[in-house]
Amino acid sequence: MKVYKAYAKVNIFLKITGSRGAYHEIISRFMRVANLYDMLSFVPKTSEKFEILGDFSCTTEQNTIYKAYFALKCATESASLEKLMRTHAVRVNKAIPAFAGLGGGSSDAATYLKMCNEVLHLGLSLRELAEIGLKVGADVPFFIYGYDAANVSGIGEIVEEFEEDLLELETFTPKVEISTPKVYASYRENFYKPIDIKTIEFFKKTKSKDILKSMSANEANDLFAPALQEYKELKNHYQYGWHFSGSGSSFFRVKEK
Repeated sequence: MKVYKAYAKVNIFLKITGSRGAYHEIISRFMRVANLYDMLSFVPKTSEKFEILGDFSCTTEQNTIYKAYFALKCATESASLEKLMRTHAVRVNKAIPAFAGLGGGSSDAATYLKMCNEVLHLGLSLRELAEIGLKVGADVPFFIYGYDAANVSGIGEIVEEFEEDLLELETFTPKVEISTPKVYASYRENFYKPIDIKTIEFFKKTKSKDILKSMSANEANDLFAPALQEYKELKNHYQYGWHFSGSGSSFFRVKEK
């Protein structure tokens, strides 16, 4: 069976632009991490229940892959999809740490949707897959489109390719399990200061390497300060020159030559 790669991402910058009900609107540069990925494949099985083979701490029903299956089934009502999942399990060789700000769950979900679309000849466009993926998580559309880098806005549903060279990145994930909702709640309560249109345009146009060279982790990512406040042990892992991805706990930098 064919093996599919589900790549990690980092947030070169992540700035809050406003709020939409309970959600925060953002502008962020997502960049694919070329040397960090999970590997997914379909493998035959005997039991008829939906099965994911891999090292996960959550239940099957909580897994983003199962949520992607359910969203795809609702959108397509495909009998061939149900038959595939009765006869095959999804095997996931995990390399992307969980609760890390690297998008592992979202990337797995997006890769699963693309696998099903290809294997079952569903004929869905990337836009249609992205709309289904958005029901699973805000970061899923980026992984559906498969860009090296993109400006992501709204609550994650607007993905615009940003053409630049893919940077060679290294990541470090301390053993600090972070709750994204908790970090966003702390941001809203203690740090809420959305950026203006002019600043949004600056971030959207500036190359990733220039952002990383000229800004600190705190300047580039609005969630770093609330994450530090809620998880004080993060401070022990931060080193100058590293940046913070998403709501954490991962740090990253351009690999030194």
